[in-house]
Amino acid sequence: MSETKNGKLIARISLIFFLVVNFFWLFLPLAMAVLWSLVDPDHAWSYPDVLAPVLSLGRWVDVWQNTSLSEALVNSYTIAPVVGVVTILLAMPTAYAFGRMEFRGQKIAELITLIPLVMPGMMVGIFFSATLINLEIDSPFIGIVLGHVVLSLPYAIRIMSAGFKSVPQDLIEASRDMGASHWQTFKHAFLPMLKPSFLASIIFCLVKSIEEFNISFVLGAPDFVTVPTILFSFLGYNFVRPDAAVVSLILLVPNVLLMIVIERLLKGNYLSQSTGKA
Repeated sequence: MSETKNGKLIARISLIFFLVVNFFWLFLPLAMAVLWSLVDPDHAWSYPDVLAPVLSLGRWVDVWQNTSLSEALVNSYTIAPVVGVVTILLAMPTAYAFGRMEFRGQKIAELITLIPLVMPGMMVGIFFSATLINLEIDSPFIGIVLGHVVLSLPYAIRIMSAGFKSVPQDLIEASRDMGASHWQTFKHAFLPMLKPSFLASIIFCLVKSIEEFNISFVLGAPDFVTVPTILFSFLGYNFVRPDAAVVSLILLVPNVLLMIVIERLLKGNYLSQSTGKA
């Protein structure tokens, strides 16, 4: 009986701790961002006012009409899908080797693939800037895509290697015993089991690309703007908190919606696999 009470008490404390942490970490910043974004341009919100005196969508209209936000959105959401596709294609052979093969130096190779995670984004951007100049590639789009791919590759490789590792060897051998070609084996044995890994890798690549500032700034500014570069411009010398809140929400909301969609797809895929209908 005492163990049951202790278990319930621990569960209750854990729940309270979880709610308190998420209130200060997620809900409160998000609520403040929404409130600041609705501050009317003609009525400033300052001390000693507890709440904004007038709320309106004026800031949203002002930011959309008087900044390069529309161009930045097009650029960000054009780059991200390209980065996702290129990263998956480049990561797949390495992920297969890490997940399905054993070779000398494998641990070192896996460690090397994680190096971009510890490299500052500004350093990567400066390196790519010099490299692109030497290669006479003057397209900011291509440069930013390459830089984002480098930063996204470690995530895709690690996630997809775990996916390849989870595919039962019996399933592969059964496919080959039935005379399936390498492509048929991949399509009918590997691919259904790899869907969660593909989806998870894509979401990481998309979010990483959309939110990346350093490479986009070094390789694109001032002519090629993305949503993060617009946001950081509002956080610079001419700091306007309501405008920054608007851009922050525009950067945040699509990512949250994308994660929700992918999460539902992942759950649906796991359910289909568990019932044998994948």
